Amino acid sequence: MSKSSRRREALVYHAKPNPGKIKVVPTKKYATQRDLALAYSPGVAEPCLEIAKEVNNVYKYTAKGNLVAVITNGTAVLGLGNIGPEASKPVMEGKGLLFKIFADIDVFDIEIGTENIEEFIATVKNIAPTFGGINLEDIKAPEAFEIERRLKEELDIPVMHDDQHGTAIISSAALLNALEIAEKEISKVKVVVSGAGSAAMACISLYEKLGVKSSNIIMFDVNGVLHKERTDLTEKQMYFATKKQYKNLAEALVGADVFLGLSVGNIVSARMLQSMAKNPVVFALANPTPEVDYEIAINAREDIIMATGRSDNPNQVNNVLGFPFIFRGALDVRATKINEEMKMAAVKALAQLAKEPVPEQVNIAYGETRLTFGKDYIIPKPFDPRLIAELPPAVAKAAHESGVAKEPIEDFDKYKEELLKRLGSDNKLVRLLLNRARLNPKRVVYTEADQLDVLKAAQISYEEGIAIPILLGRRDVIEQLKQEIEFDADVLIIDPKSDEEAERLERYAEVYWKQRKRKGISLFSAQKRMRERNYFAAMMVNEGDADALISGYSQSYPMVVKPMLEVIGMAPGASRIATANVMMTERGPLFLSDTSINIDPTSRDLSRIALMTSQIVKMFGVEPVMAMISYSNFGSSKHEQASKVTEAVAFIHKNYPDLIVDGELQTDFALNSEMLQDVFPFSKLAGKKVNTLVFPNLDSANITYKLLKELNKAESIGPIMMGMKKPVHVLQLDASVDEIVNMTAIAVVDSQQKEKWRNEKEVKMNQI
Repeated sequence: MSKSSRRREALVYHAKPNPGKIKVVPTKKYATQRDLALAYSPGVAEPCLEIAKEVNNVYKYTAKGNLVAVITNGTAVLGLGNIGPEASKPVMEGKGLLFKIFADIDVFDIEIGTENIEEFIATVKNIAPTFGGINLEDIKAPEAFEIERRLKEELDIPVMHDDQHGTAIISSAALLNALEIAEKEISKVKVVVSGAGSAAMACISLYEKLGVKSSNIIMFDVNGVLHKERTDLTEKQMYFATKKQYKNLAEALVGADVFLGLSVGNIVSARMLQSMAKNPVVFALANPTPEVDYEIAINAREDIIMATGRSDNPNQVNNVLGFPFIFRGALDVRATKINEEMKMAAVKALAQLAKEPVPEQVNIAYGETRLTFGKDYIIPKPFDPRLIAELPPAVAKAAHESGVAKEPIEDFDKYKEELLKRLGSDNKLVRLLLNRARLNPKRVVYTEADQLDVLKAAQISYEEGIAIPILLGRRDVIEQLKQEIEFDADVLIIDPKSDEEAERLERYAEVYWKQRKRKGISLFSAQKRMRERNYFAAMMVNEGDADALISGYSQSYPMVVKPMLEVIGMAPGASRIATANVMMTERGPLFLSDTSINIDPTSRDLSRIALMTSQIVKMFGVEPVMAMISYSNFGSSKHEQASKVTEAVAFIHKNYPDLIVDGELQTDFALNSEMLQDVFPFSKLAGKKVNTLVFPNLDSANITYKLLKELNKAESIGPIMMGMKKPVHVLQLDASVDEIVNMTAIAVVDSQQKEKWRNEKEVKMNQI
């Protein structure tokens, strides 16, 4: 993407459809006059009086207990420097977004217009009664140290400067595990640090608490090594200053066990790494360009244990692994502060989590066969769903044991269940899907690339590394549209009707004619059909000239599906095709089948649809818990529309007993686990959270998915084609750009999966 295009897209993202990234929404009913009378006057007086009697009742009657202030004065923003409070607001809103999606914490971002320490502290203290916690952000050193110290002393709610302590906590967990793998004692390691700002000082202070000796630490800033004779150092920096002079970083790294970089990119060479001790630990955390490139580092020596701040390298030190979950634990016990014990608990919980078996969902997201504790996996991945259930309880326990918890948790098992429920409202599945596609992008044909939205989706997919687009349509139209949206990448454009494609068209027509000559197709009609984009695109995939295709943006579903069935056909062993949609609902992802193909499936068809859907659910790294939906419950109706569902369930129970599926069930019972447990405790779904609904006919499935999409504004991925020999996916009419991008990722992941199955089959055949 060109710089100007990226700039425009970023500005549009922040401006449309409404400015900013966060908003306030009501949490109580407000439809009637009675509701409003309770929400405001006169009913609101009652909680006001209760809080006046006992100030801690503010946690009972208001949002304070789940509300964090992200506060800055804009003096040290990202890599932008001192840009002022107004210019820092987009960053603070972004931090609020992360708090919400990772830990369900509400945020008000507050930008303060002063660089005076006393004025800043006074402002925060005066607004503190509104909040359950304070996250300080992007405040320049050394002022940041004094501001945090004072606020921690003078407020009775958690205060943390994430720029310092977030990086310190995550890298400390990584350090513990890296040294364990390197078989080195923490008290004996020599640590060299590039950078002496707030983050570096917080890191090295925490490392010391873990056991690193201050005498074994050598720190550098822009003026060279921190040594005792310098007069420009702060009190904290002087504490870690060395008596020995070092000419440069290269000299200090000789024989070092650990390098921590929090400075600037490309300052460490391969030769410098080769001078370090055996099994060196290198944390090059400058972003976006590390102090040493990952590939250079791992090629410099095989025994290196490497971490960066980048998501495209193993061992990403990312603050999102820490701050949402630390504040979650602190808020949930009403901690008066975030102390050293709580930070250390987070460090140890993170370190331990990396040693536990990794959920299949995480393996799938990162394209791994099996992530295991080792050199390339020393800290958990940011998408790991276990973070919410492991870190907050560890922090909450430490708060209680250290005496700063006002409301200790009694039942931690129940607390973990409550934490896991908080994950249902975000779009982690979409992020996992896109991330998995990026690991091995495939060639995707867009049959309607001369439609602006389709071309824009192809551009995003290309620039995000999701797919390698092949654009079908009129070349002049596509090139003009590419110019308009600044899509300047050199991607393949094909017009099936053009003279330059004549040879390929003839070849495709010949193949198609041989396939269909006994089904009423002449060579002339085959040639004619190959001039149609859907037939041409399907043949590209069929012949290996592309890996997957996307179509249907401007055409009816049957018009698109027919060519795909004729040219590509169903997968071996499949006797039915179907579609599934994934709806991103407040309760989490919900898979719905069959939403587009089968009007009135038989009982055997329903069982096949359910089995295919279970594979789709697993493809997303989710264990399927499936309800077969009807208007009746477990035989309460003998009508054939209900009994066919009963028969389908019986078939699956008999032949696939390990699959968690049951029915027939009404939708409310399927989605309300408590009601299902009370009334039908014998069900295989009792006590479980259903994530998949298989409907008895197309009417019910299609209506349900579109109602969810329009009324609840639930994001949809799909319809996902099931049962096809090769990756073919058909859009809904006028799908949005985001929906097309998501479908592109589906097509890529589908191609990856089919390729994996083919390879496994070939291996088995060779073994035979």
